[in-house]
Amino acid sequence: MKWHSVGPMLAGSAGALLIGCSVGPAYQRPDIAAPAQWRETAASGGTTAVWPAADWWHGFGSAKLDQLIAEAQRNNDDLAAAVARVQEADAQARIAGAALLPSLDLGATASRARAQVQGEGPKVFNTFNPELSASYEIDFWGKNRALRNAARAAAAASRYDRQTIALTVVSSVATTYFQALELRDRIEVAQQNLDNGRRILRGFSLEQSAGTATALDVAQQETAVAVLNAALPPLLRQYRQTVYALAVLIGRTPESVDVDTGTLADLSSPAVVEGLPSQLLTRRPDVAEAEQQLIAANADIGAARAALFPSIQLTASGGYESTALTSLISPPNRVYALTGGLTQPIFHGGALRGQVATSRARYTELLSVYHKTVLTAFSNVEGALVAAQQTAEQQLRQRDAVATARRAFEFSQIQMSAGTVNILTVLNTENALFSAQDVLVQVQFAHLQALIDLFTALGGGWHQG
Repeated sequence: MKWHSVGPMLAGSAGALLIGCSVGPAYQRPDIAAPAQWRETAASGGTTAVWPAADWWHGFGSAKLDQLIAEAQRNNDDLAAAVARVQEADAQARIAGAALLPSLDLGATASRARAQVQGEGPKVFNTFNPELSASYEIDFWGKNRALRNAARAAAAASRYDRQTIALTVVSSVATTYFQALELRDRIEVAQQNLDNGRRILRGFSLEQSAGTATALDVAQQETAVAVLNAALPPLLRQYRQTVYALAVLIGRTPESVDVDTGTLADLSSPAVVEGLPSQLLTRRPDVAEAEQQLIAANADIGAARAALFPSIQLTASGGYESTALTSLISPPNRVYALTGGLTQPIFHGGALRGQVATSRARYTELLSVYHKTVLTAFSNVEGALVAAQQTAEQQLRQRDAVATARRAFEFSQIQMSAGTVNILTVLNTENALFSAQDVLVQVQFAHLQALIDLFTALGGGWHQG
C-alpha cells in the first residue's frame, strides 16, 4: 500500500525557517580565578604535574580494602540509585528533544451506516479511511532547542553526580574500614595494658602476703585495673557499630561482615601529589555537576523568553477514503489536508513573564552555588594538605612520646622492685604509657583519614574528558 510522505513535505516547506533564532542568552562560563599555587604542599614534595590515579586506594597496600571497595562499587545502594537517575535523565533528554522533530500518527477508521434514501428506501453505506497525519512546530525562536539543551545539561549533571557519589562511597568505605582497624588497635592496646595491670596487681598481692607491700598499694592497683577494664566496653561498642556501618556501605547485612584481622600498622601511607590549582576545576565531578546545572538554568531562560513570542504549527494529513475496499487505494480516492497556524500569547495574567523572572532567579541562585562549589574545592584541598602534613608530623612526635613513656614505665618497675620509688610512681608511668599508646593509634588513623580526604578533594583521579 502506498502512502503520502508528509513528514519530508513539512520539513522541506519550512526549510528556511528551521534554522530560526534564539532569544535566550548565550552561556559563558563564570570566570573564577584560581590561585597560582597552593598555600600548603603535599608532605611527599613531589612534582605538581601529576594527579592521583583513579584507583588511588591501592596505595594503602590493603587487599582487604581493595575487596571491600570492589564490593561497594557493585552493591552500594546510593550508587545504584545514582545510576538509575542517570538513566532517568537520559530519557528526559530524549523526550525534550522529540519536540524538534515532526510527530507522525497512523490511523484508520471503518464505518457502516444504514439510512433512508428518498425513492430507494433504506440503504447500507460503508466508509473506509486510512490516514497518516503529521504535525510540526517550527522552532523559530529556539524554545524547543533551549528545552532540549537544558535536558541534556541536566543529564550531564546527573552523570557528574554519579561520579561524585562513587567517589564519596569509595572514600567512605576506606575511612570506615580504617576506623574499624583503629578501634581494634585501641582495644588491643587497652587489653594489653589491662593484662599488664593485672600482672602488677598479682605481684602486689604476693608482696602484701610477704609483708613487703601494704593494703593501700594493692587497693590503688586494683583501682587502676578497674579503670582499664572499664575502658573496654565503649571501644567494643564503637567497633561493632563501625563494622555495621561498613556493611551498609558494601550492600550487605550487618551480621555478614566482620573485620577480624589487620592493624593500622600494616597499611602503607601513599604519597599524594596535589597537582596545579588551575587544573582542579576539571578534576572535581561536583564542580562539573554545578556547571551543568548552571548551563541548564541558562537554557531555561531562553525557553521562557521564547514562550513570549508567536508559535507556528504545521499539520498535514494524507490517505485514502472509499466506500469499498476494492477501490480504496485508487488515485481518485486520495485525500489530503495541509494547514498552518500561528499563536501569539496576548494575556496570561503575567504567568509567562513570571516564568522568565523565575528562570533568571534560578540562574542567579545556581551561579552562587557554582561559585561556592569552586571555592569549596580549593578550600578542601588546602585543608586536606595541611591535615596530611600535620598528622604526619604528629605521628612522628607521638611515636617518640610512646617510646619515652615505655622507658619511664620500665624504669619505674625496676626502681619499685629496688624499693626506691612507691606505687604511685608506677601507676603514673603506667597511665602515661597507656594514654600515649592510645593517642598514637588515633593519630595514625587521623593521618590515614587526612590522606583519604586529600585524594577526595583532588577528585580521586577523575578528570573531565
